[in-house]
Amino acid sequence: MNKSEPTASAADHWKYARELQAAHGAALAAGAILERHYRDRGYEIDSKGKDNPVTTADFEADAKLKELLHGGFPDYGWLSEETADDGARLGRERVWIVDPLDGTKEFIRGIPEFVVAIALTEAGAPVLGVTYNPIKHELFLGGAGYGCFLDHAPAAVSATRTLDHATILASRSETARGEWKAYEGSMTVRAIGSVAYKLALVAAGQADATFTLTPKNEWDIASGAALITAAGGCVTDVHGDAIRFNRKSVKVPGLVASNGHLHAALEQLIGTKSRVR
Repeated sequence: MNKSEPTASAADHWKYARELQAAHGAALAAGAILERHYRDRGYEIDSKGKDNPVTTADFEADAKLKELLHGGFPDYGWLSEETADDGARLGRERVWIVDPLDGTKEFIRGIPEFVVAIALTEAGAPVLGVTYNPIKHELFLGGAGYGCFLDHAPAAVSATRTLDHATILASRSETARGEWKAYEGSMTVRAIGSVAYKLALVAAGQADATFTLTPKNEWDIASGAALITAAGGCVTDVHGDAIRFNRKSVKVPGLVASNGHLHAALEQLIGTKSRVR
């Protein structure tokens, strides 16, 4: 099925069918903006702080997502990396949480490991996720009670049960700083850009797990949390707790995301104790 076609008819009677259709279209539209800027290199680069670049492509994609999603569902809350947060979302049951360009550093460097990440949360739970890599044209989508799909084909987490046979996706920045050297003998470590992209790859069974001890923002991980949960995997924060979204503070204290089979071993490896199963 071509990605420009409507979502599979199996979703027509799903609880979040209308939202999935909208998120699907919005991801493609924002992705087209990113792809155009990636090809012509016509964007401008600014900085939001140390090692935190932002481009005009981020803002243009954000405007398109807000037009299609927040505009299409005005009663839903809105949280985006590139939109000033006025706190109105805190009084909403359903909230769109988006990152219009997760992996900005890869985007700038010409590495095709960045994505548009869209999630819908309800009462703090991630119920729908769409992650789109506009250069590789990979579309990951899924949600609670619907399942997980990669390019409209059913997808699921891997069946790997031991770390010595596992492929774990690591942050490019963290590996460059040497933070993953301690784990290199325990498993295969592969550096990939974009937190949201890593989570989507785990959901689709193309890797077994990912984790980070570095705090992340809700928009970095919400879409991936929805996908991994829909695909049969497990996502917790670095303390082993379930991650609730749409909180006043959008910082999450690191995370562990896996196919489920490896979760306990990963928690033991990094020194956490899970309270979620």
